[in-house]
Amino acid sequence: MQAGIPKVAAQAMSAVVFAGSSQFVATQLVGVGAPGLVLVLTIAVINLRHALYSASLAPFLKRLRPAWKWLLAYLLTDEAYAVTIASFSRRSIEVADHDLRHWYFLGAGLALWSTWQISTAVGIMLGAVVPASWSLDFTLALTFIALVAPLLQDRASWAAALAAGITAVLAYGLPYKLGLMAAALVGILAGMLVEGRK
Repeated sequence: MQAGIPKVAAQAMSAVVFAGSSQFVATQLVGVGAPGLVLVLTIAVINLRHALYSASLAPFLKRLRPAWKWLLAYLLTDEAYAVTIASFSRRSIEVADHDLRHWYFLGAGLALWSTWQISTAVGIMLGAVVPASWSLDFTLALTFIALVAPLLQDRASWAAALAAGITAVLAYGLPYKLGLMAAALVGILAGMLVEGRK
């Protein structure tokens, strides 16, 4: 609301975009009057991590019909990916329940989507009464830490996380949030190098 986004548009953004970090950044850019092209390109760069998520999930979902893939792609968020890949990774790709796995992903995605829509509506209605002194901005970082920590189970994943974290801090000042993509690429390379040394 402080950025001048109408209430209906703010709620629609949660339904259409359904990507929290992108919404936070988009709101900041709207608030400072950034050009539309900068807004779109920045959000595209931030959401490139979803391509990595998709590549990781693809072997488990390759037999699905296109309509299912489109639906699950829409519901793919950091949180949905974390719980889904953790569940999928506990079983081999070729298990008997392969054809039912997408229902788990759908359930996780719909639960998160519903919660996000309700939370957005509550934020629109009550956000102005939350004191600025509460400094709730840190919750986004805490969410990512809580998602990543349980997945760090071997040397390669620890190397990837540490390399990505250090790169993200060092590259923080890059324009258009390119530091996020640099961190992702460095993390992937570090994980592959450590994995290759086994």
